[in-house]
Amino acid sequence: MNYELWKIFLDAVELGSLSKVAMLHNTNQPQISRQMNELEAQCGGRLFNRTGRGVELTDLGQHLLPKIRSWLNVTDQLNNEILHSTDTPIGTVRIASLPSTAHPLLSTLYKVLQQKYPLIKLSVREGQGVHLEKWLEDGSVDLAILYRFNPTPKQGDVYLTEADTYLVGCEGDMLTQANEVDFKAVSELPLVTFCRPSNWRNFLDHMAYENGVELNIVFEADSISLQTHLVSESRMYTMLGPQALKKASQYTSIQAAKIINPALKRYISLSISKHGYLTPACKAVMEEIRNLADLL
Repeated sequence: MNYELWKIFLDAVELGSLSKVAMLHNTNQPQISRQMNELEAQCGGRLFNRTGRGVELTDLGQHLLPKIRSWLNVTDQLNNEILHSTDTPIGTVRIASLPSTAHPLLSTLYKVLQQKYPLIKLSVREGQGVHLEKWLEDGSVDLAILYRFNPTPKQGDVYLTEADTYLVGCEGDMLTQANEVDFKAVSELPLVTFCRPSNWRNFLDHMAYENGVELNIVFEADSISLQTHLVSESRMYTMLGPQALKKASQYTSIQAAKIINPALKRYISLSISKHGYLTPACKAVMEEIRNLADLL
């Protein structure tokens, strides 16, 4: 296994263009093409399809991608540990997070790591649940902080806290003036919520079916900012967790009531990629995230 060649392969995946990879490595495109041809010869098949726009992974390339990402990550970690100290957590830990849970949790985590583990670096990506799941699945990240809806943790998940769901209306809205509102009151309200595919949408559909609630989704948007502006200005409703609600309340005129009968519980989970192994740096970061769970 040629480490440098596979690093170039990964750069080509990320950039989608051999000419951009050549610029990144301060060389020319024919040189990068020769290196990719060498790699494909070793694999016994094409890794990329060349298109007018750049390069796209073949089925073989797609199959190898998560394994190569995992191998490169482990190799980098091993190199760091050999060069420095096997007793000291070192290296980059890649974390994916929902926008609503990133701050203050991860910004505080950085400060803690600077004090306790200065050789650990963080690489943080934000996205909605479906993106986080994909990044975990293909090995793009080591850890993810995301919502789960099953009260029992699975597949190594660590639940950090549980949260209620709130019906969000515009300021002065009669329905959301109370502290609590029955789930049945959501029936036929004009709703804005997240686009499919979405674990939240699946959970919401299931709970609506179980409780005889007719969902009237009139707008789909993954942006919480857009959702809450529509709620504030167009008299729609949405359903959010407390973290997203707190942030949205800072820039929009909204109010909210906790949904009960039944409560729509969500669990903030620290989840682990199925690829690779937990490096000392990952273990240290997981422990510190658990210690900071009260920030959620």
